[in-house]
Amino acid sequence: MTKSVPVKELMERLNLEVLCSDNGLDRPIVTSDLSRPGLELTGFFSYYPEDRVQLFGMTEISFSKGMEPQERLKRYRQMCTRRTPAFVISRSLEAPDELLQAAKEAGIPVLRSRLKTTRLSVYITNYLESKLAPVISKHGVLVDIYGLGVLITGNSGVGKSETALELVKRGHRLVADDNVEIRKEDELSLIGSSPEIIEHLLEIRGLGIINVMTLFGAGAVRSSKKITLVVHLENWDPEKHYDRVGLDEEKTQIFDMDVPMITVPVRPGRNLSVIIEVAAMNFRLKNMGYNAAERFTSDLNHLISHNSMND
Repeated sequence: MTKSVPVKELMERLNLEVLCSDNGLDRPIVTSDLSRPGLELTGFFSYYPEDRVQLFGMTEISFSKGMEPQERLKRYRQMCTRRTPAFVISRSLEAPDELLQAAKEAGIPVLRSRLKTTRLSVYITNYLESKLAPVISKHGVLVDIYGLGVLITGNSGVGKSETALELVKRGHRLVADDNVEIRKEDELSLIGSSPEIIEHLLEIRGLGIINVMTLFGAGAVRSSKKITLVVHLENWDPEKHYDRVGLDEEKTQIFDMDVPMITVPVRPGRNLSVIIEVAAMNFRLKNMGYNAAERFTSDLNHLISHNSMND
């Protein structure tokens, strides 16, 4: 099923003024792309993105003023199709009478904003991308650690929520527990958030459900966070080889994106919250250009080479 956003929701979000056809505010917006209908005003309709919000700025309005009224009306009527969600005018510009007439005939709302065209375009696009982005749900806990969105995964009962609670006590922020909704807002961003019904809640076995914001304050939670690192918790397997140096680089795929992953074995006596906290700090350090594992390997190889030459 194709996701959509009603025009009314966009109007309320950006505080847009309705100029006509308020009965068309339920029309669906199905794409975050916008159209600046300059070529259409000249009569070029070979490619007309009719399913996009049609944005009019100073250029479009000024150009249309130089047209004959009947020509203007003809062009605007051609722009009004059953798939056109809305017309939006920026900079509090006056809407041409012919546009209002054509929009009323088709039941398409005409909205207006005081914002400049470029800024309004950015706001509309960002909002629609957020609302229309594909979403998947993933079992895990998402925590903001030193500004990094760390998704903690693992089998049920491995200790994800308890680890998240300890991280919150250490000053980090909870985003979601148990069920993380992940939106792919663009080709580079995975944004995680919590379903509304369990937002700010943390389930601790033996204790029950707690409200993190109520217990620790508003600074202990946040509504969403870009996922940068995945930490997978698994029960310690003595037969399995675990990375002890840090040269192995694991990745996991979410949607079609590869996300860096660290596997942390769990057994009694290991302080998982501290390990994950340090993993986040070390990941940031790697992104800044310093890799302790590579530095150690380089120094070790240099020492071995030096000693072999002296033998």
